[in-house]
Amino acid sequence: MKKLFIIIVLFMTFMPAFSKPGTIVTYTIDPEKNAWNHNNMGIVYMEEKCYYAAIQEFKIAISLNPKAQSTAIYMNNLGKAYLTIGYPELAIGCFEDALKQYSLNFEYYSNLAKCYEQLGRTQKELAKYKAQTAKNPLAHIMVGLLQEQSGNKKQAITTLDDFVMSEPDLIITPAVKKHIKDLVDDINS
Repeated sequence: MKKLFIIIVLFMTFMPAFSKPGTIVTYTIDPEKNAWNHNNMGIVYMEEKCYYAAIQEFKIAISLNPKAQSTAIYMNNLGKAYLTIGYPELAIGCFEDALKQYSLNFEYYSNLAKCYEQLGRTQKELAKYKAQTAKNPLAHIMVGLLQEQSGNKKQAITTLDDFVMSEPDLIITPAVKKHIKDLVDDINS
């Protein structure tokens, strides 16, 4: 028994000497992957109604990967968390930053319009975005959403339809078409 124990101890002691060189396990820290993981944890916390934890996870995700297109999703999620707990003034910055990162997601425009409505700034922002339509065709989307919030659903449909006709090949166009269809169905019902 003693001999077996001594053999096992000696074998375990000299085992690293017989291993193949270069087998040391290394781990590369990937901020993009970590940001994605933190965003997913934030989504889980939102579903569990742990809003403070969700906000912290989204902030970590944004700080790990601030210049990527995927960060727009994290910013949008952070803005939705702020809206959920009743802080639209904090959410506005998140949605505006999300639109700066990636301006072809209809949800970002919709969420920003909700913020303006909650803060009572719909008419002020409508005038601002109308002035931008000549330079920025995507401003038509905000104009249409703000017109809808003002109660001018027919005018909103017209504005959004003009956008769809002028920009048929953009990635955002199918989402705008779906929103127009929803508005038309809402008016007809």
